[in-house]
Amino acid sequence: MSTIEIRKITKKFGEFVAVRDADLKVEAGEVVCLLGPSGCGKTTTLRMIAGLERATSGDVIIAGQRMNELAPDKRDIAMVFQFYALYPALTVGENIAMPLHYEGLSAAEQQARVKKVADILHLGDVLDRLPGRISEGEKQRVAVARAIVRDPNCFLFDEPLSRLDVELRHSMRGQIKGVLSNLSKATVIVTHDQLEALTMADRIAIMRDGLIEQVGSPHDVFAKPANLFVGSFIGTPQMNLISANFKSYNNGKAKVTFDKQDVDIGVNHAVAKLKPGQITVGIRPRAFSVVGKDTKDTIEAVSELIEPMGAETLIHARTKTGNDIRVVVPRDKRVKIGETLHLVPDPAQTHIFGEDGKAVRA
Repeated sequence: MSTIEIRKITKKFGEFVAVRDADLKVEAGEVVCLLGPSGCGKTTTLRMIAGLERATSGDVIIAGQRMNELAPDKRDIAMVFQFYALYPALTVGENIAMPLHYEGLSAAEQQARVKKVADILHLGDVLDRLPGRISEGEKQRVAVARAIVRDPNCFLFDEPLSRLDVELRHSMRGQIKGVLSNLSKATVIVTHDQLEALTMADRIAIMRDGLIEQVGSPHDVFAKPANLFVGSFIGTPQMNLISANFKSYNNGKAKVTFDKQDVDIGVNHAVAKLKPGQITVGIRPRAFSVVGKDTKDTIEAVSELIEPMGAETLIHARTKTGNDIRVVVPRDKRVKIGETLHLVPDPAQTHIFGEDGKAVRA
């Protein structure tokens, strides 16, 4: 049974709490990404699963067995580090075969396994080369091959693509995802790159300051952020977060005071349970429609910077009271610097966060 579970895991370094009461379960065949900014505790969490750090409290369960007291080599895991750590004096094939020496396999069995993973990761042509004579992308694939050549309980990846350039990252994301989809192993990947998490993971655990803020599918964490942090962290360009004063809700619309004017905006009906007071309105840059100046209940902003992005254009604008607004429009929508935009947000993509920072949900 290839599963990973952490229960109320806490890690302290002196008085500093790096991870606090983290709960997470990864099923067999599932890929979960730990995603968050630098210093949020994601690598520390991975190291506790691997046994490289001992948890201050809580439990690490792998394949149904409590692992807290077991050394890393007793946990039957395979780990791919941020740095490849290949043996420079050994060939690619010898590097891949290294974990098999401890399993007592015959030379023929080792060779068969090496050939199998080399074929999967397109390394067959470089098996006889030394690491210094292959590319960075090939080195990363060798590190992955060395992990999957065994049959461990689970896989752990620590920032596996961080040292690659953009083009290599794109190709490696697809290759690693393809390999993992055929292994039926619980897998945890640590990354600070949301694109990696959104494209590679079945579920994403978003961390901040040692806490897991939200766990969900890539679609859910993007479309249904649990709080202000998740809403602002997930998505490129970043979600617009607009401070407003909520007055009332009626017939699918919330009356809010924003930029010294009352505006009715379409929102989720859950907003009806809110009491009047301060809120934050979250709107994705692609959720705006640019309409005519005679349209009622629009957000007005003056464009200050225009960034072409190929099929789309990103507009940086500013409201009368100095609020920054990011708007993404199709490439053929012509906007000039200094032009006043009249914006209407899509109700299905308008998020309301209460005074406590949590999303208002039905």
